[in-house]
Amino acid sequence: MSSPIVLVPACVKLVGVHASHTAHLKYVAAVADGAGCAPLIVPALGAATDFDALLDVADGVMLTGSPSNVDAALYGQAVLDPSLPRDPARDATTLPLIRAALERGIPLMAICRGFQEMNVALGGTLHQAVHDVPGMSDHREQKTQTLEQQYAASHRVRLEPDGRMAQILGGVATIMVNSLHGQGIDKLAPPLAVEARADDGLVEAYRVEGATGFTLAVQWHPEWRLSENPDSIKLFQAFGEACRIYKQGRDA
Repeated sequence: MSSPIVLVPACVKLVGVHASHTAHLKYVAAVADGAGCAPLIVPALGAATDFDALLDVADGVMLTGSPSNVDAALYGQAVLDPSLPRDPARDATTLPLIRAALERGIPLMAICRGFQEMNVALGGTLHQAVHDVPGMSDHREQKTQTLEQQYAASHRVRLEPDGRMAQILGGVATIMVNSLHGQGIDKLAPPLAVEARADDGLVEAYRVEGATGFTLAVQWHPEWRLSENPDSIKLFQAFGEACRIYKQGRDA
């Protein structure tokens, strides 16, 4: 049987002087090596995207992290810091893609920015600066550190004992995760159920309650050095298995 196809929406970034559709190698490799699926990078074309054509061939969707933030206007707020990067073409592509994929029951995994945009797509809101919220920790990485230091485990998250993630990870109560984000969940969208929280109460993982397919989103970066992290391996394997099951049903 051919490999399941997983859509990986791209960001729009300058490569030299030219705007380009980009996807970090670490995400593409996680789909291929961790989930055992065939990644298909989707350009950020916004309303020009043929979502039905893409989802007709898709067995999964993975939403990646990115330095850019979801535009605050999409959840009814003014942008507090205009100097921070945004990616309107990605917003215009991923938000409708999320809703359409969920309607079809296509397995969906979301990471960091993807975690935030999925919440927004379903009606939630974000803290634009978690570190400025009373009682919250500073979840940002230190820009002066090496990548190895930035992506090292920095805090624990507590898993919901009856959650899907706890089941995938063998019933553990806590895990250590990395933390490289300035924004985070404020109001959780109504269809979402918390899977894990940081010690300061910030939502770090969720699923779509009652979804027909696999739906799991995390604020941290399980794709980083995937093969060295048993918890991350289990998450991507579970996503890949869900994609294979979806493909079998689609091909039947």
